[in-house]
Amino acid sequence: MTHLYLIRHAEYIYAEQDGKKRDLGLSPDGLRQAERLRDRLAHSHEIQPDVLIVSTERGAQETAQILAPAFDAPMIAEAAVEEWRSEDGSFSTEEFMERWHQLPETQKPFYRWIEGYENWIEFSARAQIALNRIVQAHAGKTIVILTHGGVIQASFEYFFGYGLATMQRASLTMKNTSITHWLQPEGSSKWVLERFNDYHHL
Repeated sequence: MTHLYLIRHAEYIYAEQDGKKRDLGLSPDGLRQAERLRDRLAHSHEIQPDVLIVSTERGAQETAQILAPAFDAPMIAEAAVEEWRSEDGSFSTEEFMERWHQLPETQKPFYRWIEGYENWIEFSARAQIALNRIVQAHAGKTIVILTHGGVIQASFEYFFGYGLATMQRASLTMKNTSITHWLQPEGSSKWVLERFNDYHHL
């Protein structure tokens, strides 16, 4: 049986540095979130990964360092499971959301905020290709990926085969440090969503 656990990073500070907004590491609330998840996992032993893959973004890396004592597996940094690379930090949150709300729903997946950065279609393809590669390479094992909300959303597109029309009708919301668990029974080609947005430790 193959188990895939997607854990969302703890809350981080997204603020201006050197004229652009950047991931400046975990916030005080984020530190507490990660510590609570660590304590839960260390006590329950409910997740025992053979493979631990971590986004290279700072907030995810800092979350992984806090969780590390609960896992007996070396961390593998993986850029392919980073969040949607939609812009370079030059937009304020207000500017980004204003432009986002002005776009027609049908164009949002295709819109490129800045040349050289991903639109949603490209991000989703990148995330799904990474998920496919990882589960194929580690079939039969327990895999943990410490990642971002966008990648977790893309996992629904990958495993359930959701298209754009479905994602325009409904969306997902997940808490920081929540757990999403997919499993593939031995001898089956189908994946099962065992749980989503499990944040009971908070």
